[in-house]
Amino acid sequence: MKKCSLTSSVIKEKAQEIGFHKVGFAAVEGVDATEIQKLQSWIAMGYHADMEWMGNPKRQDISLVMPEVRSLICVALNYYTPHQHPEGEEYAKISRYDWGRDYHKVLHKKLKQLATWLESQGEGIKARYYADTGPVQDKVWAQKAGIGWIAKNGNLITREYGSWVFLGEILTNIELESDRSATQHCGNCTRCIQACPTAAITQPFLVDANRCIAYHTIENRAETLPENIKTNLHGWVAGCDICQDVCPWNQRFAQITDVTDFQPYPENLAPKLVELAQITDEEWDRRFTASALRRIKPKMLRRNARANLDSSKLKNDSKSNHL
Repeated sequence: MKKCSLTSSVIKEKAQEIGFHKVGFAAVEGVDATEIQKLQSWIAMGYHADMEWMGNPKRQDISLVMPEVRSLICVALNYYTPHQHPEGEEYAKISRYDWGRDYHKVLHKKLKQLATWLESQGEGIKARYYADTGPVQDKVWAQKAGIGWIAKNGNLITREYGSWVFLGEILTNIELESDRSATQHCGNCTRCIQACPTAAITQPFLVDANRCIAYHTIENRAETLPENIKTNLHGWVAGCDICQDVCPWNQRFAQITDVTDFQPYPENLAPKLVELAQITDEEWDRRFTASALRRIKPKMLRRNARANLDSSKLKNDSKSNHL
């Protein structure tokens, strides 16, 4: 247990100086039985699809990730830009978070800077950082640290930036006083639930990955997509922003990011489906350098684009038959 003369305000000041838009602290006080039960229940229902890593025991007990951990420093980085998704069924839609430079690279650089500074502040201080890269429940800890609340669509919403934020955390052996946990502000709104074309939000705060467009376009490695997904893609080839686009918090409070790396690469804003349906491995490699889109392999991207084209063709053929 490491006691340290570092104050919370000094650490927050340093985090903001590095460029983080929000920072909060969560003390580690044993395991959270409620959160464990939620995660286990979600997995038991099969809602994690084939994301087996979600069952890693370390997700349920942060001390298994770092035995000496006493606190988490949670951070958020706003990535919103004012560009809009293309209109017209000939275009492919790419989720906002994938438009610019790979967020892992951007967050890791800043987190490493903060962690290195932290360790330099006293002998024996340890700091380990993650940004969607380890068995840590990012959103749960961010909520405990007061960054924002987990919404009905499963995303974390902040008062200042909506849900257009990337999350990261530093695990440390320093004892830090917790910030007040964020409270729920979705109210009676169900816009995200109503807008999801595949009914992936089965009930408030519960998302079934098996029905989620984002899961299938990014994680599903199968040769073909399920029929209920193929016919409801609405142009999406990489992720899906529907439940975020309709959220009142995002519509009212989105702020343009000051992180240059998150500005979109021009080719990502309105690519044509026909182009992506036949993109070569070489072109994919050139086009998506330093991009989070590299998780979607060329074969998958072609599959996603073709599924959209097939769906559009079926709909147009159906319309013609009824004329």
